[in-house]
Amino acid sequence: MNMKPSIPKGTRDFGPVEMAKRNYIFNTIRSVYELYGFQQIETPAQETLQTLMGKYGEEGDKLLFKILNSGDYLSKITDEELTERNTLRLASKICEKGLRYDLTVPFARYVVMHREELQLPFKRYQVQPVWRADRPQKGRYREFYQFDGDVVGSDSLLNEVELMQIVDTVFTRFGVRVQIKINNRKILTGIAEVIGAADKIVDITVAIDKLDKIGIDNVNAELREDGLTDEQIEKLQPIIMLEGTNEEKLNTIAEVLASSETGLKGVEETKYILGFLTSLNNEIQLDLTLARGLSYYTGAIFEVKALDTPMGSISGGGRYDNLTGIFGMPGLSGVGISFGVDRIYDVLNALDLYPKDSLQTTQVLFINFGEKETAYCLPIIAKVRQAGIRAEIFPDSTKMKKQMSYANAKQIPYVVLAGDNEIAEGKVTLKNMETGEQTLVSADELIQKLS
Repeated sequence: MNMKPSIPKGTRDFGPVEMAKRNYIFNTIRSVYELYGFQQIETPAQETLQTLMGKYGEEGDKLLFKILNSGDYLSKITDEELTERNTLRLASKICEKGLRYDLTVPFARYVVMHREELQLPFKRYQVQPVWRADRPQKGRYREFYQFDGDVVGSDSLLNEVELMQIVDTVFTRFGVRVQIKINNRKILTGIAEVIGAADKIVDITVAIDKLDKIGIDNVNAELREDGLTDEQIEKLQPIIMLEGTNEEKLNTIAEVLASSETGLKGVEETKYILGFLTSLNNEIQLDLTLARGLSYYTGAIFEVKALDTPMGSISGGGRYDNLTGIFGMPGLSGVGISFGVDRIYDVLNALDLYPKDSLQTTQVLFINFGEKETAYCLPIIAKVRQAGIRAEIFPDSTKMKKQMSYANAKQIPYVVLAGDNEIAEGKVTLKNMETGEQTLVSADELIQKLS
């Protein structure tokens, strides 16, 4: 019995139309990165678990896809260990590699391995798939593309400013209205210090990061489970629910954090960044509930949400001062952003924002009337393609109705017909598929009309 083909949950196929849309997204983001001097790199889909584990917090580690060792991967496992069924211990013995969870940790590994070749500050962009063993749902996939941009080797906050300008430019080009949210992990650290829970900073940021998803009551319950006292949780409430303009929020939080040097440093950094971002096309908002669960962020953190369609974060990132330290290169600061290509794809679909010409592949189809006519058309097609016009000839000499149906199905705007009369005159007939208008033209006139 034949098996019905399927794909794993949380993954998708993309046909020609979908790929035309995705390439529009890739090309738009790529062009903006390059405007700001970023260069492209790629890293392997697989990384060693030593590289990946411990970089994303406990929850992130659970979502790593691990790869079984090749060959007899159970050869080093005892019967007792199998009976014990300790998943983590077994995985450490039968899996040495994993699929990358994001592009940032592999990038940090790349920087350390290629340090002597790099000119610092190094500005890189990278577009590749990542994998997470998450529960698939709307807007959340197990295999998805990220489009990252990072700057390493510079402590300057101008890098944060430029990354926010890149975000603003990208979504302006897409025609998507977004809200850019900004916070600073130093502010969150300061908050933990002033409420007397400095040792709970990770628990606090992980819980606060879920505010939009689970609500304030459940966040408080999680904080209580993590060991915060009711008094500490009570002190957090006005900070979490803070309202007003960005300037008002910063002034208020500066008063609250007066006793925390780290917290005040975060306020100062945020004021500096916001001071340069007064003329963006999209709104930028200070949000003290933004925590970005990844444990490697140390400074400014960002998140971007679409305003006109329900969707999770479609871009995010932040400053990491010591990520490369875990690979033997301490003190190399970096800051980066990641565009969620798959979610942006869904947003542009929902809002129908793809330019018409971005979805067109072939611009003109040459009708195939037979061998003689094909021999006449091929040099003309070559000339058309040399002019940069996307052209194809129908491969089979079949009924004209079938060839026209092919052009309609592919939304090809023009067809070219060349029969005995056209060949005798050294010309072709150009037909506009939308209007039905037909024009007798030379090869040069054809190129002029299609350009």
